[in-house]
Amino acid sequence: MTGRSGETGPGPRVLIVVPTYNERDNLAWLVGRLRTAVPAVDVLVVDDGSPDGTGEVADRLAATDPQVSVLHRSVKAGLGAAYLHGFRVALERGYDVIGEMDADGSHQPEQLPALIAALDDADLVIGSRWVPGGSVVNWPLSRRLLSRGGNLYARALLGIGVRDVTAGYRLFRRSTLERIDLASVESAGYIFQTDLAWRTLRAGLRVVEVPIEFVERVRGESKMSRDVAVESLRRITLWGLRERAGRLGDVRSRRRSAGSGGA
Repeated sequence: MTGRSGETGPGPRVLIVVPTYNERDNLAWLVGRLRTAVPAVDVLVVDDGSPDGTGEVADRLAATDPQVSVLHRSVKAGLGAAYLHGFRVALERGYDVIGEMDADGSHQPEQLPALIAALDDADLVIGSRWVPGGSVVNWPLSRRLLSRGGNLYARALLGIGVRDVTAGYRLFRRSTLERIDLASVESAGYIFQTDLAWRTLRAGLRVVEVPIEFVERVRGESKMSRDVAVESLRRITLWGLRERAGRLGDVRSRRRSAGSGGA
């Protein structure tokens, strides 16, 4: 990756934020793969007070690797809240690129170089399951239909072209996070991913999707549920209706202005 103006030199400082809740069996395995795949990348674990000892595992990793750090949060406040906390810390520490990755291994660290390379021509890069070349492994048909259907619904309601707007494997340029007003983000759950991608597009920034192979976790329990999916669709519906109402209001305003103009 080079700067948007094409300058060369030392590579960008990249931080991957990894939120955790009860991921004791996966965390060391995931961080080890990540540090091997891209040795220059730093890792920030944001643990929401996991009762299974995940925080202690993270502390041990940080004690032996200066490129790993840990944020301990006292309560489980949602995926979005954990990422927002991690993003704020990353910006304070001066990182050029801030990324997201699940702790369960579904986002393969070995694919991260492809996402980093795509930032040469993007403000946000999404590791996508639903573009040509993307795939999922070990998902039942019902889960595939839910994800594809949810993404299709979001594209239709929000008027965007991103095929995997719910994906959580992504990289932001620092300038992108500074443009999209993180302080106003209220999304706490999985809808957070859609929210930030939509904000990026509305800011006139470029989103690029890179095909990935998404692998369903083999250890631990998924945090996704039907209720989470339903709540996400409800929020998308509200956003879409507000967006359409706003556009309709703009059209009416322009028509009134045109009708009252002239001699």
